[in-house]
Amino acid sequence: MRRLFGSVRARATLGATLVVAVALVAAGAAVLLSLRSNLIGEAGTQAERSARAVASELAAGTPYDKLSGLDGDDGPVQVLDEHKRLVAASEDLERISGTDSDRVKPQPAATPPGGDDDDPEEAGEALEPGEISGESVFSNGSATIDGQAQDYRFAAVEVETHDRGHLTVYAGSPLAAEHGAVRTALTVMLIGFPLLLGVVAAVTWLVTRRALRPVEGIRREMAAITQSEDLARRVPEPDTHDEIARLASTTNETLAALETSVERQRRFVADASHELRSPIASLRTQLEVAAAHPELLDLDGAVEDTVRLQRLAADLLLLARLDAGERPNDAKVDLAGLAREEAEGRTGVTVDAEPVDVAGSRGQLGRVLANLLDNAQRHARSAVTVHVRREGDRAVVGVADDGDGVPDGDRERIFERFVRLDAARSRDDGGAGLGLAIARDVAVRHGGTLTAGRGPAGGALFELRLPLA
Repeated sequence: MRRLFGSVRARATLGATLVVAVALVAAGAAVLLSLRSNLIGEAGTQAERSARAVASELAAGTPYDKLSGLDGDDGPVQVLDEHKRLVAASEDLERISGTDSDRVKPQPAATPPGGDDDDPEEAGEALEPGEISGESVFSNGSATIDGQAQDYRFAAVEVETHDRGHLTVYAGSPLAAEHGAVRTALTVMLIGFPLLLGVVAAVTWLVTRRALRPVEGIRREMAAITQSEDLARRVPEPDTHDEIARLASTTNETLAALETSVERQRRFVADASHELRSPIASLRTQLEVAAAHPELLDLDGAVEDTVRLQRLAADLLLLARLDAGERPNDAKVDLAGLAREEAEGRTGVTVDAEPVDVAGSRGQLGRVLANLLDNAQRHARSAVTVHVRREGDRAVVGVADDGDGVPDGDRERIFERFVRLDAARSRDDGGAGLGLAIARDVAVRHGGTLTAGRGPAGGALFELRLPLA
């Protein structure tokens, strides 16, 4: 059973069919009850009309054997006196139920008219001679006339006569039309409802199948992408502009971001391997020379290569942590004091700072300032200037040099990893091209920005903007 209804299509079809089935049963029951009530009401009206016609004749003094309603054509009629004794009945009446008397043949009166000492309230409503009661009492019963048994709706009407006392007229109207109409309606429902449910189920199945067809296409394409590991492929996007189309669009955006991330990771690994190869090869060469000729050992060069290798490894580790989404601390950091600390001991660096506090990691923000200062000193002719100020709700740190500056077309590219604008520059002088990439990543992790522009002295100007603590 679970496997049978394991698909969305099957569950949607079942749910829609059940909802429609419940609605049809409720509507059918309401229709049958309403139809039955209306037909019974019509039968009661007809019975009351017949009873009042007989009562009118009795009020006018018509003898029992001359009453026009006793022929049985419109239904059974009984006339009872105030003692519930049958005094008149329809011709050919063989059996009756549902009235105050089940007798079918009139009985002779036990006492003469006017000799009754019973309480008149027992006879019903107090009426004047010749007056017919305005109220009718209805009941259901059955009767057999001339061998034909039927169900009837009976109406009872009271009348006060001049010479025969208080009488009650019972007249019945057949319920055969009501029974036939209800049976017909029920038969139509029993045949039509299953057919309608079948149509609803089929339409729901087809509509759901068509609506979910793009989802199956997305699933197949995703399975193919997973199997082939080709992130350049994309899932088909339907032209329906609905939720499924938005799902396909979001899936393609996710695949594009994943492809970019994987490509960036591959390029990062390749560039890191290339950058690590040079210091490792240099260090190995020096050690091999030292092993063969100890007197030729360049100890300072070996130490320099080792330090460079250590810094590169530290940069790669920090980038890996940033890519993993490591959240910075929320400690309060004095940017002015941090700028003075990083500038201390550096030649040609001046600091102009006002006290500004931000929230974040002191170590990572110090690394940003150190990288910016290293980059500025590498390209400056003689001077580097650091400004720390407050602008609205932001703290701004500006690092400017008097070098050649950064071309407009390269002011974003320099923040990419392993990018160095001067290709002819040696790696020993220029670094690995990770400093600015690390600085921007740290700035973004702290909710800020890092941009490159033109400084007042014509060189490069790097501005770090961070939210105030």
